[in-house]
Amino acid sequence: MPNDGKSQAAPVPQETQGGLARLAYSFTEWAETWFPDAFVFVILTTIVVAIANLATGAGPVAIAKGFGDGFWTLIPFTMQMAMVAITGYVVASSPPCTRLINRLAAFPSTGPGAIAWVSFVSMASSYFNWALSLVLGGLLVRALARRVDLKMDYRAAGAAAYLGLGATWALGLSSSSAMLQANPASLPKSISDITGIIPLSQTIFLWQSVVMGLIILGMSVLIAYFSAPKGRHVRTAQDMGCDVTEDGVVADKPERPGEWFEFTPVLPILIVLLAIGFCWAEFSKKDALSVISNLNTYNFIFLMIGLLLHGNIRSFLKAVTKAVPTSAGVLIQFPFYGAIATMLTLVLGSDGVSISHHIANVFVSIASVHTFPVVIGIYSAILGFLIPSGGGKWIIEAPYVMQAAKDLHAHMGWAVQVYNAAEALPNLINPFWMLPLLGVLGLKARDIVGFCFTQLIFHTPMVLFLLWALALTL
Repeated sequence: MPNDGKSQAAPVPQETQGGLARLAYSFTEWAETWFPDAFVFVILTTIVVAIANLATGAGPVAIAKGFGDGFWTLIPFTMQMAMVAITGYVVASSPPCTRLINRLAAFPSTGPGAIAWVSFVSMASSYFNWALSLVLGGLLVRALARRVDLKMDYRAAGAAAYLGLGATWALGLSSSSAMLQANPASLPKSISDITGIIPLSQTIFLWQSVVMGLIILGMSVLIAYFSAPKGRHVRTAQDMGCDVTEDGVVADKPERPGEWFEFTPVLPILIVLLAIGFCWAEFSKKDALSVISNLNTYNFIFLMIGLLLHGNIRSFLKAVTKAVPTSAGVLIQFPFYGAIATMLTLVLGSDGVSISHHIANVFVSIASVHTFPVVIGIYSAILGFLIPSGGGKWIIEAPYVMQAAKDLHAHMGWAVQVYNAAEALPNLINPFWMLPLLGVLGLKARDIVGFCFTQLIFHTPMVLFLLWALALTL
């Protein structure tokens, strides 16, 4: 082409924003505008449950008493969850784990690839322990966000780190209901009289359960990759105003003789030796899975590992100080969830039936042996949004759900897995379990829930289909 003397501007490349990315971005824009803080959400839920109790004929005084009686019922669990966040952060911020996380952060070469990688690490680790997936995923996101060569959307990466809780955890070794059903010493008589003991080989180790977990994992990674924002839609950690500086604790030196005790490795080693003795006694008397599934033991082991990895008391205490803010949401919101659970399960109205049983009767009454997985799956997901506790909700739900499974001659182990797979669905958009992760990332629930909702609209039909289709093979 002849040159006419006029400069020609180079064409501006157009952004290749995929359909899933546009969908996730739309949901996120909506959530950033309309989605309330997690604490507002729990207050609204409390009010709705109180109104529902009024509809059953309960008096205001009875409702208020149920609210007050239930408020502190989750205090042990609240402390356990706070320690999950703290101990996980302490371990992950130790020098050896910081080096490991930085190595993991070196693998991805693109923003969407990094988000897909976070989702895989989060879900794979959640199979072994859901608490580990939250902290490991969160710190991996922070490490990736520090890479100046990687333009990664911090919100989408945060949502990917949450997929372990929202997709696969209940199908793995930390499944509260499966562990409860397999341990006769822990199983309440109200459930054992109906189900008996159901070994793990009939729940999480069924080949149908393993196949379902792999399908969900693969689907989630693909959605995370293709829904990742690109171009001008990307919001990095810096854009969000989040501090993602190195998580490891910087070592210092004693300045006076009295500080020697804080820096010597001798004291941590002596304490860890005591811990090893305790663990030896526990594992020699009990099944290994039952020991690990106990949150107290899990937190104890993680705390001792953190103390050992930091090598001295000063470094360990600095890590604890940095970790405590990650548990703030848990400490203030869990008591309200205890009140909600009590108001849902107590008989407060004049009809002699709790709200949870009202809901259950609607679904259980329309189930057949073929529709049972889908009907109970839908019910478990709905109730899980109001009572976001896998183990606690199972104790509430199991007596009538498992009786229905028994009456319909459904596979009892698969009924547990129906509960597990469906129970994880509401976690995707429920701020309850997001709190420890959000504390690590410095984000709000509204920042990641749009991307989580994108996962939910694909997960719901797929999980319900798998529950129905795989049940036909049993």
